[in-house]
Amino acid sequence: MSENKRWTVDNMPDLAGKVAVVTGANSGLGYEVTRALAGKGATVVLAVRDPNKGASAVEKVRADFPDAALSIIRLDLAELASVCAFSEAFGRQHAALDILVNNAGLMATPFGLTADGFEMQFGVNHLGHFALTGMLLPQLRRSIGSRVVTVSSGMHRFGKADFDRANDRSSYRRWEAYGRSKLANLLFAYELQRRFDACRIDTMSVAAHPGYAATNLQSTGAQMDGSRVLKTVLSLSNRLFAQSATMGALPILYAAMASGVAGGGYFGPGGPFEARGYPHRVGSSRMSRDQQAAAQLWALSVQMTGITYALC
Repeated sequence: MSENKRWTVDNMPDLAGKVAVVTGANSGLGYEVTRALAGKGATVVLAVRDPNKGASAVEKVRADFPDAALSIIRLDLAELASVCAFSEAFGRQHAALDILVNNAGLMATPFGLTADGFEMQFGVNHLGHFALTGMLLPQLRRSIGSRVVTVSSGMHRFGKADFDRANDRSSYRRWEAYGRSKLANLLFAYELQRRFDACRIDTMSVAAHPGYAATNLQSTGAQMDGSRVLKTVLSLSNRLFAQSATMGALPILYAAMASGVAGGGYFGPGGPFEARGYPHRVGSSRMSRDQQAAAQLWALSVQMTGITYALC
């Protein structure tokens, strides 16, 4: 695949008539993705846990793009009932969906459980998005060439496929849990494409990661712990080493709409260590490509969420 070494939002096509859903759209990468999509004419649904923060994001986007087509539907990925309510509300408003960006997430948080009893990082980062994607399949299938973009991380390389142990509090290590959830994101994205292919569905499943981008994600765990020192260190690291959230959003946007993207692709920054730079196709760990692990994760996800994918 030939890629523009300097692909930016200027390379994005006109998106008038397209409908997109972005999870975690009120801040960081999600906000930048929302702003870029809306700026190109897409109708964007902000899937956010706090509608007030969503309203602030809408106001900011409309300051630059007064005619932006934006709406807010509450979504708490830590609660399956909320995921169901979101999908029902979306279905009442839109018959089809062109772009689903599974972006929202937690990083390195203290041990906690979702409303449904799942370890928080695995529950929010993977299971919530697994359920959301499955519930939005009817709308995705009504749009020719629709795409599902799942946001992973370079930290997936440190994840283990011990998903059945995710709820084990005694062995919980926050960074290991984060790596596990990001590995799950990639296994899901690749397996979803294999299932689309098997059923000859033209919806595309792709994945992306932002490199080291300055967002509030890094400080979430420290804030939940009440660690001012760690929060200060992470904030300083962001200022010194991270690229902007605007740059970090580019691989996600590339995966969502660039021409030449193939299903099952994974995109990240093209610079050293994939930490910064313009979007390029990147590799992933051997475990992320393990089809047996993907099938086991899929079966576990169905068991835990109760969501089955009606594909063929």
